[in-house]
Amino acid sequence: MGMTDRSISRSRVVQAAADRTAVPRDDATLFGGLIERHRRELHVHCYRILGSFDEAEELVQETLLRAWQGRRTFSGAAPIRSWLYRIATNACLDTLRLRARRVPTDAFADVPWLQPYPDRLLDELAATDAGPDAAVVARETIELVFLAILQTLPPRQRAVLVLRDILDWSAAETAETLGTTVVAVNSAVQRARETLRRRLAAGRLDGPGTGPTDQEAVVVARFIAAVERGDADAAVALAHEDIRIAMPPIRALLRGRAAFADLAQRGLGPEAMGEWRLLATAANRQPAIANYLRRPQARSFEAFKIDVLSIHDGRIVEIVTFGPGLFQQFGLPSALDERA
Repeated sequence: MGMTDRSISRSRVVQAAADRTAVPRDDATLFGGLIERHRRELHVHCYRILGSFDEAEELVQETLLRAWQGRRTFSGAAPIRSWLYRIATNACLDTLRLRARRVPTDAFADVPWLQPYPDRLLDELAATDAGPDAAVVARETIELVFLAILQTLPPRQRAVLVLRDILDWSAAETAETLGTTVVAVNSAVQRARETLRRRLAAGRLDGPGTGPTDQEAVVVARFIAAVERGDADAAVALAHEDIRIAMPPIRALLRGRAAFADLAQRGLGPEAMGEWRLLATAANRQPAIANYLRRPQARSFEAFKIDVLSIHDGRIVEIVTFGPGLFQQFGLPSALDERA
């Protein structure tokens, strides 16, 4: 699966030791601060299981509430971080059971709730003293194709895989968290790994990377320039012949350069909706583009969509398009002033 090295780093040992220190359960301020410092990494954890940035925010709130209400049951024998992850995992599974969400059979086309995760928040998490192991924010475990295919696993298999292969929990720890047996955990993770391996091999047109690269930045800059000058042909020339375009929550997946050319002509041709301004950004450790549209007679460019790109050998192999709902979380303005 290409997961990161499982060796336990010195920083992880230090973090675990710090988390085992006495927890002031009767001191509301101190206890609240201890659990709050893990908010962002718990959000990433819930995001992996749920596939939705907004739903993950709801579940983090639920997790912290459950932790606060159950603080007197925390013995301190295990790290508080592990305790919080147990609460978060079960809160996610409870939510999935209540919502009775159908397990999708096809990534992207059948995961309408999928949302991107801003790299700036992953960077903030990695930079904090309470930052998690590298695997938690690594591209190969957060990129969109991985997240979308993860959603095609049954919820319990999904949780087991995240706990075992990303958080590097033992089978015993995972079984205790999920209220099951080690045998059941080993069986579930084996099935999940095989499914994930098979679907990733079929679902990726490029190999996993380590983050947006210089080559990707060049392609993004050329694509932005082409769109802003309304040059559909130049934009299409940057696409791989087997490019795929997904637009959650629309249950559709467009394939091939001809389909992309049709979209580009409609968006940039004589009948275009207006004029575009684009800003480079990043999501899920992949290059992304924030799109602003100025409609005819309008004075400003309004937030319109975010495109998350997969690029291989100088060609765009995949574009996943999302609405403007997360512009604020990306640190992006809701509008751009007119410029010359």
